[in-house]
This record gives sequence, C-alpha cells and structure tokens, in this order.
Amino acid sequence: MSEGEAEVGEAWEEKLEDSLFTFHLHPLPPLLPLLPLVSYPPLPTHNQFIPMPDIVDIAVNAGSFKTLVTAVQAAGLVDVLRSAGPFTVFAPTDEAFAKLPPGTVQTLVQNIPQLSRILTYHVVSGKLMQADLQTMNSLTSVEGSPIRINTTDGFEVKNATVVAADIEADNGVIHVIDTVILMG
Repeated sequence: MSEGEAEVGEAWEEKLEDSLFTFHLHPLPPLLPLLPLVSYPPLPTHNQFIPMPDIVDIAVNAGSFKTLVTAVQAAGLVDVLRSAGPFTVFAPTDEAFAKLPPGTVQTLVQNIPQLSRILTYHVVSGKLMQADLQTMNSLTSVEGSPIRINTTDGFEVKNATVVAADIEADNGVIHVIDTVILMG
C-alpha cells in the first residue's frame, strides 16, 4: 500500500470510528489478472425465464374463449391440447358460439361424443402458420373430416373468417375464427 493510500485509509477509519460501529478497511489483493481464468455460465435467454404458454393457457388467459375453454374441459380434451403436439387450432370466440341457435352449447355439453367431434374438427396436426396455408385448399382435421381453406381474399376456414392469425403457443398455433365450423 502506498503512503497516499494509507493516509486515505486512516482518514476513513477515523471517520468510521466516530460512528456507532467501528470498521477497518483492508486493501484487497489485486484480482484483475485472475479474472480471465474464471469461466462464467452464459446468461439465460428470455425463454428460460418465462416459458411460452401452451394452447390451453392462451385460450384461458385471453378472456374471449370462455365457452371454448368450458367445452374443452367438458369434453376432457385439456390434456390433449396441453400435450407436445404440435397442433393448429381454429379457435372460435365467445361471439362465434353465441351465433349458434339458443341451447346448442348446453345440448352439446350433455352429448360429450358429439361435442368432442366438433371440437376436434377445429384442430389439425402440425403447426401451420397463415403463410403455410397460402398454398393449401383443404386440411384434414384431427376428427378426420376435411376443412376447406381459402386465402385468396383474406383468410377463411370453411364458413368462418380468421380474425386473428398466427398466435404462437409452445405446442402449436391458434387462428381465431368468428364462427363455429361444423362437419359436412
């Protein structure tokens, strides 16, 4: 320690002794030459802090899919839509379900096999973004029936308009539709 450093250290010790506690400052050995020898792990990326939500999480948290979420729960499809997938889901909003004749949703909830068929008709295997669907005329749903796709003037799935496309999830993608689509 140089003479100037010692004087500064002593001055600080005197000031600190006047306080309620006594501190003694000691110089640290120079560590700078050792720093390059220490290896540090890489900083975590954004996705390591917050996992991307799955299809079910997005539907629950959006607030505009309450009827769909209730139907998926009633049909016992939550675990399937939480699985690795990937899936493409054409998700009807609450307003889309409201377009159905009165009592339809309640009747479907009481007829689980029919409800499951309708819900799985809204799901396709694979993660298909809007750009992927540009060259396709139809898809086969998980239920097994074909779904007509039209991207010439906007983005339509059978008789429904896609009002929000490419909502990415951990296990696929959601395209929000304004009408419940039915087989046939």
